[in-house]
Formats: sequence, C-alpha cells, structure tokens
Amino acid sequence: MQTKQEDKTYLLDIKKVLKEEAEAIIEFSDNISNEFIDIIDLLLNCKGRVIITGVGKSGIIGRKMVATFASTGTPSLFLHPTEGLHGDLGMVTKSDVIIALSNSGESDEVLSILPSINIIGARLISIVGNSNSTLALKSDYTISFGKIREACPLGLAPTTSTTLTLAIGDALAISLLKARDFKPENFAVFHPGGSLGKKLLLTVNDILEIEQKNPKAYIHEDVKDIIFKMTDTGLGAISVVNNSNKLIGILTDGDLRRALSRGENILNLKVENLYNPSPIKISSNQLAIKALKLMEGNNINVLPVVDEVNNVLGILNIQSLTKVGLNLNG
Repeated sequence: MQTKQEDKTYLLDIKKVLKEEAEAIIEFSDNISNEFIDIIDLLLNCKGRVIITGVGKSGIIGRKMVATFASTGTPSLFLHPTEGLHGDLGMVTKSDVIIALSNSGESDEVLSILPSINIIGARLISIVGNSNSTLALKSDYTISFGKIREACPLGLAPTTSTTLTLAIGDALAISLLKARDFKPENFAVFHPGGSLGKKLLLTVNDILEIEQKNPKAYIHEDVKDIIFKMTDTGLGAISVVNNSNKLIGILTDGDLRRALSRGENILNLKVENLYNPSPIKISSNQLAIKALKLMEGNNINVLPVVDEVNNVLGILNIQSLTKVGLNLNG
C-alpha cells in the first residue's frame, strides 16, 4: 500500500514532466525563424500531397500529423521509410512535399530514401533536433529545435522531443488551415460521421429517407379512424392536408389528451374540431440540426416537413434526430 508521501511524489513527477514539455514548446515558439514563412508557402502551393515519413516514435508522431493535415484540408499520407525502400516510394511524385522526422537527423531508414526522393524531384522539409545532421543538410528547409532535455530521467525515451515535434506539426497544419480559409463546413466534409459533420451536413430529407413515415389526414375524417394511423407510425402525430396534399395543420396525441381532459368524446369528433391549423414546420432541404433547434426551442416533439410549395413530405420526431447522434451540445 502506497503512503501519502509516495503519492505526493507521483504528482510531483507528473507536474515536472508536463512543465518541462510545456517549457520546451514555449521556448521554441519564442525563437522561430522567418523560414517558417517559406515553409508554409511551400506547403500551401504544393500541387501534390504532403508526405510525412519517420521511424520509431517519430513515425508514430508522423502518422498523427498526417491525420491532422488531412482533416484540415491538406492532402497528406504517411510513408514508412522501410516500406519506401521496398516499393512504396512509387507513391511519391515530383509535385509532393516530404516532411521527414528524426530527432538525431541520422536515422538510417530515413536517410536511405533520400536519394530516390531527390531523383523523383519532391521537395524535402526536415524536422530535427540537430541542424548539422545529414538529414538537415540534405533538406530544402529545416526546422531544428536543437538539443533538448528529454522528460525521461534516463534521457532515453523520446518524450519532450516527440511532444515538440507533434506541436510543430499542429502549428503547420493550423497555419495552412487559416491560409486556406478552411471553414467548419469544410471540416465536416472530412468528418461526416462525427458530431460536427452531422450538424453541418445531415439534412431533414436525409432523416426522412431513413424514417419514411408520412401519415396524413383530411379535416373531414373521423378522429377515431385517425388514431389508428397515428398509432401505426409511432410518431404521435399526423399531418393534416387539403385535397392537393398541401399542409394545413397537424394533429398530435397531445391535442387528443387535452380534448379528453376537457371531457370531450373525441371518438365522435372530426379532425377539424381538434387539429392545430398553425403548426411549426420545416423544409426538407434544411439542416437536420435546425429541426432539432426548432423542436427544443418550441418545446415540441414533432415537426411536419414540406417541400418548397408546401407539399407534405413527412413528419420528424425528436427521437429520429437524437437516434442519428444529433444534439445541440456536442
């Protein structure tokens, strides 16, 4: 069982690592050179892809950088240098820009693919700890963070160096994002399954195609017959239309309950005696998140959907929207 003193030591260790890595990032940011401007221009004007390569921990950081670049509008892929030596260099073109990661700048696997990259004609950016390393000297541009102390007390496990490399990759990606005027709707295109993607891409019509529920009633119909239609769909509501299929109102199970609470015999009534002639509605081409806002803002659970000339296309209920992952807080 650990003592309180030992627990406190753990916390001190954690704080020390976080502080050392944060300080390394701040120190680097305070000393960046104007060469970054040329690097951003090179990446921004790249006609091909940004290809990131590295081995070991650098390779892992490189894969994360690729994911960030790709999702923020910069076409990117990862090239493992060993696989590159066995054919994957065929994915590289002269229109690409290579970003090579290596703390020492002397990784044999990375250096081995440089002659082929040079023959292909791709431009090379290196992110290294040693500006005088072989990789740095063979690069068109070099981002060097110098010799830094790893947070690992043994000085062996890449920690501060990989964190700093990752932060540099994020900085490059976000600079490119802003330079391209990359907007949330662009981000959503690359994240259609995420919360943001659903908010910015999913339309009311998309939900209707999933649900395919469009119960309708006429004002002269008996309520007792309409109840069965409402029950069959499970929506708790039915659109009231005229003979031309135009929306003129809505009848909900709430309307039925209120009539019952007034002592009315709803089985003897017509739809015209109970329906709401001024329903809140939404067009099918609107974003589904707008439908959810309308429902929650007006404290309603159903929403008739119409086309541009008020033809009834269906009914949304709030469960249909939350079921596909939509929410106003995510």
